[in-house]
Amino acid sequence: GGCIMIAFVHGMTVDMTVSSVVVEAGGIGYEIYMTGADLSEIRMGEDVKVHTYFSVREDAMKLYGFRAKDDLQMFKLLLGVNGVGPKAALGVLAGITADELRFAILSDDVKTLSKAPGIGKKTAQKLILELKDKMKLEDAFELKLAHEQERAVVGAGGVSDGRQEAVEALVALGYSSADALRAVRKVTDVPPDDVEGLLKAALKNF
Repeated sequence: GGCIMIAFVHGMTVDMTVSSVVVEAGGIGYEIYMTGADLSEIRMGEDVKVHTYFSVREDAMKLYGFRAKDDLQMFKLLLGVNGVGPKAALGVLAGITADELRFAILSDDVKTLSKAPGIGKKTAQKLILELKDKMKLEDAFELKLAHEQERAVVGAGGVSDGRQEAVEALVALGYSSADALRAVRKVTDVPPDDVEGLLKAALKNF
């Protein structure tokens, strides 16, 4: 059903259930089914933007949503596999991140994929078979890195400036951003705004 395209819903959280959130946008309350991990980050009465997929079937019309656009892309890829419905696809992403999913597919990791509810070994193998040629290892690494950096910045709260600068300085020195990030993260005894101190301590971690 490609008739209605709701790409995202941006509005206020007015209600929540175990498996969904109701976002009011433009006077309409959209009930959106999400993973537990995503729901746990959403607060009542808060402004939220959810990237959505509108699923139309004979018996039901439902909105599925994700906080990250990347998760939605993966969700759509999963739906493209014969025999995988929205519920199963959501179940896969509830257990592992989009990054882990990409790596599981690229490395033929049937075990990780078949952990998801509604995905048995057969379906996991089918997922790998059908999706492997749609992904590239270098893209998977790049995306993972970008997400780690986003999370490092978010996770460090507002104090990330110094750490971010230290990471950038290390990258400028020729270290990979993954290594730089790891080295800076290991530094716990230096105030996060002391860039020089962070750098010196991080360099010892190489």
